[in-house]
Amino acid sequence: MKKPNKNTPAIAYSIVGHDLAAHLFHVTLTVDAPAEGGQVFALPAWIPGSYMIREFSRNIVRIRAESNGEPVALAKLDKHSWQAAPLKDHAASLTVHYEVYAWDMSVRAAHLDQNHAFYNGTSVFLRVLGQEDQPHVVDIQRPADEAAKTWRVATSLPELKAKRYGFGTYIASNYDELIDHPVEQGDFALATFKAHGIPHDIVISGRVPNLDLPRLCADLKKICETQIAFFEPKAKKAPMDRYVFMTLAVGDGYGGLEHRASTALICARADLPSTTAASKEISDGYLQYLGLCSHEYFHTWNVKRIKPAAFAPYNLQVENYSPLLWLFEGFTSYYDDLMLVRAGVIAEPAYFKLLGKTIGSVLRGSGRTKQSVADSSFDAWGKYYRQDENAPNSIISYYTKGSLIALALDLSIRAKTGGKKSLDDVMRALWQRYGRDFYEGGGRGVTPAEVEALFDEISGGRFKPFFDKYIRGTEDLPLAKMLAPFGVKYNDERKSAKPSLDVNLGKDGNDCKLSSVHENGAAHRAGLSAGDILMAVDGLRVTAANLETLLSRYGVGSEIEVHAFRRDELMTFTATLQGDRIPGISLSLDPAGKKSSGPLRPSAAR
Repeated sequence: MKKPNKNTPAIAYSIVGHDLAAHLFHVTLTVDAPAEGGQVFALPAWIPGSYMIREFSRNIVRIRAESNGEPVALAKLDKHSWQAAPLKDHAASLTVHYEVYAWDMSVRAAHLDQNHAFYNGTSVFLRVLGQEDQPHVVDIQRPADEAAKTWRVATSLPELKAKRYGFGTYIASNYDELIDHPVEQGDFALATFKAHGIPHDIVISGRVPNLDLPRLCADLKKICETQIAFFEPKAKKAPMDRYVFMTLAVGDGYGGLEHRASTALICARADLPSTTAASKEISDGYLQYLGLCSHEYFHTWNVKRIKPAAFAPYNLQVENYSPLLWLFEGFTSYYDDLMLVRAGVIAEPAYFKLLGKTIGSVLRGSGRTKQSVADSSFDAWGKYYRQDENAPNSIISYYTKGSLIALALDLSIRAKTGGKKSLDDVMRALWQRYGRDFYEGGGRGVTPAEVEALFDEISGGRFKPFFDKYIRGTEDLPLAKMLAPFGVKYNDERKSAKPSLDVNLGKDGNDCKLSSVHENGAAHRAGLSAGDILMAVDGLRVTAANLETLLSRYGVGSEIEVHAFRRDELMTFTATLQGDRIPGISLSLDPAGKKSSGPLRPSAAR
C-alpha cells in the first residue's frame, strides 16, 4: 500500500464523538480535487457481510459544505446521495461537515455513549464518487468529554502518524479498504498473541469481572494457527499483517461481522472465560463464543478474499444478489466448529453434539421443503434478513443447511476418491485461484458454474445430480447413509411421547406469546396463530415458564381447551396434542464400524 505524499491528492476525514450523551459523531470530509461539475457524495446503503438494505444515511442529522470559508450548496439527489455545487475556484478544496447519530448496539452500524465508541466505515464515511481509488486518511480524534480521557483506539486500519492503540491519523489505500476496518474506542481489555508469527489482538469492551485473557489467547491461538495452516499448509502464511478480535460484552447478545483483518463481535459477558471458574471445562456459552470467533476468522479467506462474482466489486447502494451464500456462509459454518476439534480445543463428542444440533435445526422447519439453499442465498435480502413469524414454514437457512451441504460434499469427495481428496482440497483450490491475490489485483470473484466445475475437477466425478437435488433442489440430505462408511453412527432420538403444541415462544415479559406456529402442528390445526398470547389451558393460567409443565400432565392425542388473546379479543380453541416433532439427532463413532472419523481428519495438502 502506497502512503500519500504532498503531491498525492487524498480523501481526508476527521471523526470525533462530539456529544456522547446525544450519541453524535462529527465528521469532516475534505476533497482536494472535487469534480468540476459538482462533487457527488454517497453513504452506503448496506454493509458487506450483512445482506440487507439498512439505509445508513437516515442517521445523518445535519450536513453542510464549504470552500475557502464560503458555504457551498448541497443538493439531495436521493435518500443517500448529495451533490455539491460547482466551485468557482477550480483549484480549491471542498469540505463537508456532517453529524451522524450513533445508537445501534450491533456489529453492523455505529454506537456512541459515555462508555465507548464503535463504528463501521459504512455508517460514518461518505464516499466521494469517482475518487474511491484515491488514498483515504482518517484523523480519529479523542472526544472532549471527561469520560473519554483514558480511552484508547482499537482498529486494524494501518496507522499513518498515530501510534498503535492511539488517537491520530490512519490510512487506507482506497475507500473499499477504509470501510473494512471497524473502530472501537474506550477503556477496553487488551491482550495480544501471535499465530504463525502474525500478531492478533483481543479487545474486550464492556465490564467483564475476572476475565481470563490468557485462556482466551491460548484457545484463539490454536484456532487461528489451524486455519492459517489449513489454507497455506506449507508456508503457514496469513493473508494479513495483523488481526484484531474486537468484542463488546453485554448482558445478553450474540453476533459477529467479518472484515479483511478484523472482526466485530458481540456476546453475553457470561460467555467469556473467568479466572474464578471452578472448572476449566468449556461451558456452552464459551463454546458458542469460540465458534463465533472461528466462524468470523474463517471469513478472512472465505468471502473477504474468495468472493462470489456478484461481490467483486460491491455495489454499496443496491442489493448484490448471489446464489452462492450457501458456500460462503454455509461452508464457513461447517468449518467453524470443525476447526475447533482439529485445533484440539474440543473433543470429538463435543463436535458431534454440535453437528447433531445443526442437523436437528434444519429438519425442524418445513421451509426446507419449499426453498432451496441457492434460492435462500439469492433471497437473503428480502427473506432471510427480513424474517417474520412464518419463516420456519417458508425459508431455509443457507447457514445451517449450507453447513450440512458442506458435510455431505466432504463425505462424497472422500468416498469417491478413497480418502485421497476432500472438501479441504476444494477450499484450497478456491483460495489459490480466486482469493490469494484478490487485493493485489490478481483476484476475481467466482461464478456458480465455476464452483460446480471445481467439485468435478477435484473429485474426478460428476456433481451435477448432487447440485440439482440438494443445492438447487429441496431434498433432504441422506446424512445417515453418507456417514456410515466413515464409522459415524446417526441416531434420531426424538421423544414422540412428549406432548406438544409444536410452537415457538417469544419473549414478552411473563406472557406466553407464540412467536411462530409450525405448519401442520397441533397449534396450527387448532387455529392458533403467531402473536397469540396463551392465557389458560383447561382453565389453568399459562405463563412462558409453565407451558411445558402443564402440557406434560397430558398424553399425546389428548384434547385441551386453550384460551388466548389475539390482539385484544379473547378466543377459545380446542387443540389435540401431538408427539414432540423436534428432531433429537445424535452422532457418535460406531465401535463396530470403520476406524475413521471422516472430516475430523484433515486431508493432506497436495
